[in-house]
Amino acid sequence: MSDLQAIADRVEIEALRGEFTDAVMMRDRGRLASLFTPDGALRMPNVPVELAGREQIRAGGERLQGQWDFFVQTTHPGTIQLDGASASGRAYMQELARARDGRSELNYAIYHDRYQRTPDGWKFTERVYEVRYHDTSPLAGSAPRPADPPADPPAGNKPAAEGTR
Repeated sequence: MSDLQAIADRVEIEALRGEFTDAVMMRDRGRLASLFTPDGALRMPNVPVELAGREQIRAGGERLQGQWDFFVQTTHPGTIQLDGASASGRAYMQELARARDGRSELNYAIYHDRYQRTPDGWKFTERVYEVRYHDTSPLAGSAPRPADPPADPPAGNKPAAEGTR
């Protein structure tokens, strides 16, 4: 494998991990499931949840996300070990959530990953979620309510029309 291919593979795998977090944050369960190979698995022994195959991953994401008032997941880069068209790695997570029943959670965790290069790019074959720190103290903050659209600025403060400056 060329150095350039290894660099491209690492960038694509890191983008895959970012897509996972974005799909979770945007509650896009179809996209979340599409990030796995057809027989891929998402395992969360601490929860406990075991999802195998895209349909279970999509449905499991819907079930879990339906419990949240809000959820914020931040992914931090970890390791990637390349082995041709497969790879393994770890990503480090910080998560903050409040369930609709009022329970709060702050987690620091690791995803232990296996990846496969496919015709559609790199996909997860397995993600195993390992919680390293779990805090259920009540959260002091809250999810903001949707913002109102911005008001028109007062007439004297309107920006100059393009081409009139």
